[in-house]
Amino acid sequence: MTTYDAIIIGTGQAGPSLARRLAGSGMKVAIIERGRFGGTCVNTGCTPTKTLVASAYAVHVARRGADYGFTVGGDIKVDMKRIKARKDYVAGLSNKGVERSLKNLENGTVYEGHARFRSPHEVEVGSEILSADKIFINVGGRAAVPAIAGLDQIDYLTNSSMMDIDFLPQHLLVLGGSYIGLEFGQMYRRFGSPVTIVEVGPRLIAREDEDVSEAVAAFLSREGVEIRTNATCLSLSQRNGEIVMALDCDQGAREVKGSHLLVATGRRPNTDDLGLDRAGVTMDKRGYIEVDDELRTNVPGIWALGDCNGRGAFTHTSYNDFEIVAANLLDGDRRRLSDRIPAYALYTDPPLGRAGMTETEVRRSGRRALVGRIAMEDVSRAFEKGETEGFMKILVDADSQEILGASFLGTSGDEAIHCVLDAMYAKAPYTVLQRAMHIHPTIAEFIPTIIGDLVPLSP
Repeated sequence: MTTYDAIIIGTGQAGPSLARRLAGSGMKVAIIERGRFGGTCVNTGCTPTKTLVASAYAVHVARRGADYGFTVGGDIKVDMKRIKARKDYVAGLSNKGVERSLKNLENGTVYEGHARFRSPHEVEVGSEILSADKIFINVGGRAAVPAIAGLDQIDYLTNSSMMDIDFLPQHLLVLGGSYIGLEFGQMYRRFGSPVTIVEVGPRLIAREDEDVSEAVAAFLSREGVEIRTNATCLSLSQRNGEIVMALDCDQGAREVKGSHLLVATGRRPNTDDLGLDRAGVTMDKRGYIEVDDELRTNVPGIWALGDCNGRGAFTHTSYNDFEIVAANLLDGDRRRLSDRIPAYALYTDPPLGRAGMTETEVRRSGRRALVGRIAMEDVSRAFEKGETEGFMKILVDADSQEILGASFLGTSGDEAIHCVLDAMYAKAPYTVLQRAMHIHPTIAEFIPTIIGDLVPLSP
């Protein structure tokens, strides 16, 4: 048995940064990774997918050349092998950088293999047994695969295996109309594949407000993406070389056919083979590790960070988990999960930037609220760029004057949202933003305009 001051299981967004802080403080740290260094974001999530989104955007703009006053000779030719090679290059730099930094970390030792608990303070990796008083779990998550008749009889894709695609599917079926499904659906439609998105719910991205869902569905449809909502997938089969999805739906054909199927129906944590029962760590019914406001599990000396704790499931929330733990352990600070404001983005084009509460959540809260909104076609910068899809919306508390939330669906919405988010963290009244002088011409310059036109939110 080898004894350490700390053991970190997993090298996603929280693990490597925590390893550097702990090792830098003089602790002897063991880092365990069973697969690719860097976790989901670096290998199959943010970095590679946003690289693909950028390629799809470039193709889309080239096709729209006439809108900007130029033409290109002949058809736009998409070379998927080169697109994949570019994606692999960008993601590879991040992956190799994380691995290199950890293997060269002073006071750090890397173990490559699957980690399992033997007890609350012992972990086995292959034939090695490691012990520590402090253990940090950062094992991430993976695609959740639904129980659908026939799915196990066909070859299907997930967000991970999509990274291996270097060809254009003849017709891509996407099961799931939320963040992953919409991003892949739009990008492959822009690359040239016919795309059908099947969603069991009545609308896309159900956690967003209806106006957001409707706007996203509208611009995807205009790009030629077929969208089937209220369509439960009953079974899947292979027929004449095609994948056939049998649907229970209110409208449209009861079958859809395609050459390839992407299953994008959510995520699940990688906690089922960690031996958490031997450590006594409590999980909820979905397999997420339960943590308190400082990311501690029910077992003293064990923390859970990142996607496996179910408290965010984004790269930025995972990194913030690291910041909370490091501040509490090393800096004499008191940081808590409950201080965090929900914020994330959907990387369709245009993107959606979200912060705080949705309009639906504000209505449910019963508080007096005000709302301001502007269409992107009325934002000069968006009009000049020829990218006028979407709108921006801000909600504020009528009594406290604090900003409750915002949805920015439009060009640069994923960046402009931070103006609102920072004001929310400062707990500043909305009048501070209203009186700010922003730079022209930008998307963010219309935030004071939106706030200046607030009206009461109807019950």
